Amino acid sequence: MAGHRSPRGERAAWYAQMLAEAPVREGSRRARHQAAHRPPPSGPSLRTTVMAGAAAVGAVTTGTFTAIVPSNSQNLASSASAEESLTATLAANTVSLDAEKIESAVAHFAPVALQIDDDEGGDEGEDGLDAVDEHLARLGKAADIAAKIAAEHAAAAERARIDQIVAKGGLDGWIAEALRILELPQSLAPSVKKIIMAESGGNPRAINNWDANARRGTPSQGLMQTIPSTFKKYVHPSLADRPITDPVANITAGVRYMIATYGMDTLKAGGRKNSAGQYIGY
Repeated sequence: MAGHRSPRGERAAWYAQMLAEAPVREGSRRARHQAAHRPPPSGPSLRTTVMAGAAAVGAVTTGTFTAIVPSNSQNLASSASAEESLTATLAANTVSLDAEKIESAVAHFAPVALQIDDDEGGDEGEDGLDAVDEHLARLGKAADIAAKIAAEHAAAAERARIDQIVAKGGLDGWIAEALRILELPQSLAPSVKKIIMAESGGNPRAINNWDANARRGTPSQGLMQTIPSTFKKYVHPSLADRPITDPVANITAGVRYMIATYGMDTLKAGGRKNSAGQYIGY
């Protein structure tokens, strides 16, 4: 009959199953036996060591500490002692790290201020203010000296430029030398040249034999076409011994006469002009 077994058959089947499972159970009992007699670990496990190392790094970086609690109650005392030692070490390192950061910040970002001592009596404060005033005065004096030196360099450069023009000679050289002798600015050179070109065409020996002065026997001569009496009166004293046709001497006489008679503005304008803007003699 299907599914029906006799009591004897059931006992036989049960006994066969027990024999089959015997090696497995024996191995389990042996493993439990070895585990029960295994000595406790003398130190923290690999997992505990890794976790403690990670906590140490985090504590140094952030200033905090994460406690490591061992799972084995038999190692509780040794773990607590190790934890206290690690906590103390991390705390010391954290304090040291913070001190270094603070010192670095102070060194790089502390403002620099001018300190003026001021005691209760006020004498030191006045002395401090006097020191500041003296310092500012020295700065102002230094700026003045620097400006003076710069002006002297500019003047020296201008003298060198005029020396070069004078050394080349010709009309520009004569004008430059005459203005320097008269102590007039070289910026007047273009205006003086315009007058000279209108009067004599730049010829230092030009003589006018056809105007009213010529008819009176006192013809106009030289670059600026001055008559002898005008030349004698207005030539620069340092050049009084030169003839009327001397280029530099003639320019000094003509320029001085024009300024005295018509003013500096006429000289700057390049001579007199009529209503149509055409040059007319002086």
